[in-house]
Amino acid sequence: MMSASPVVISATAKHTATLIFLHGLGDTGHGWASGMGSIRAPHVKVICPTAPTMPVTLNGGFRMPSWFDLRTLDANGPEDEEGIRRASELVHSMIEQEVKNGIPSNRIVLGGFSQGGALAMFSALTFPKPLAGVIALSCWLPLHKHFPALATSNKDIPFLQCHGDCDPIVPYKWGQMTASLLKQFLKHSEFKTYRGMMHSSSDEEILDLKAFLEKVLPPE
Repeated sequence: MMSASPVVISATAKHTATLIFLHGLGDTGHGWASGMGSIRAPHVKVICPTAPTMPVTLNGGFRMPSWFDLRTLDANGPEDEEGIRRASELVHSMIEQEVKNGIPSNRIVLGGFSQGGALAMFSALTFPKPLAGVIALSCWLPLHKHFPALATSNKDIPFLQCHGDCDPIVPYKWGQMTASLLKQFLKHSEFKTYRGMMHSSSDEEILDLKAFLEKVLPPE
């Protein structure tokens, strides 16, 4: 269940494309909305949903906005498989809602930061229709041992993965391991490193995102 209605930044010209962007653990849709709104073109609508509030094992069971439970920060530790799949179905239904509203799936970009980026990648690779592209910031691929087997579609669309090499939360090595796994089965995946960047964003990264969005969601 969505806990709150998503933050929506409407297109300022004829709406022909959509960016759905998923925040990180403990954040809300407001966390990224203005940043994404500032780099999108006038024909692009931005949707930044807020994750449901749930107890998070990693944080001692404390309740906070979270797309699924995080059990450990060990790359080979146990994962909340049921929660991840349930969250991806939620994302799929958001994409389908945009399609119902007249935006073809291949004019929709899915993106996210940290836990949201992890969910964006997982959701794109398990969504049956073609998307325009994926933006994955400072994150990892959940249930990575199930890939490429689980990747049913969206293997030939552009993936932009970005990571700071000083990230103390989601280790840069996780980003690198994810990138090399994606390279095995994705045709157009790019991994960008930002020197000195921690678990955050930077002006340089934002410019790269803007260029990516312009490329994959050109005006019609």
